[in-house]
Amino acid sequence: VQLQASGGGSVQAGGSLRLACAFSGGTFSSYSMGWFRQVPGKEREFVAYIRWRGTTTNYADAVKGRFTISRDGAENTVYLQMNSLKAEDTAVYYCACSVAGRIEKWDRGSEYDYWGQGTQVTVSS
Repeated sequence: VQLQASGGGSVQAGGSLRLACAFSGGTFSSYSMGWFRQVPGKEREFVAYIRWRGTTTNYADAVKGRFTISRDGAENTVYLQMNSLKAEDTAVYYCACSVAGRIEKWDRGSEYDYWGQGTQVTVSS
């Protein structure tokens, strides 16, 4: 399985970005997907999760109400729509996945088997 994240960039506070994570090398519909982010010198933190069927989503409290995770089975892609961006959202964003049933704690990075390369998001205040 391979993941390719894209869509990062620089934006002013209050703006929006949409990240995409292209999935290949497996059956997309069989994998649950997550987004994490990391700032240099800090631990990686959970952002959002979507179950393999797309019926369940979860968010970190810091992004709830501003970010939306979704998946497109036709495109084998998971998206992270980020609105009302804040300076504290600045980080490298990573997508990750694991096969259905593998993830018990969706906010733990150790539960995910495959990771993308990361895309930088910079929000200026």
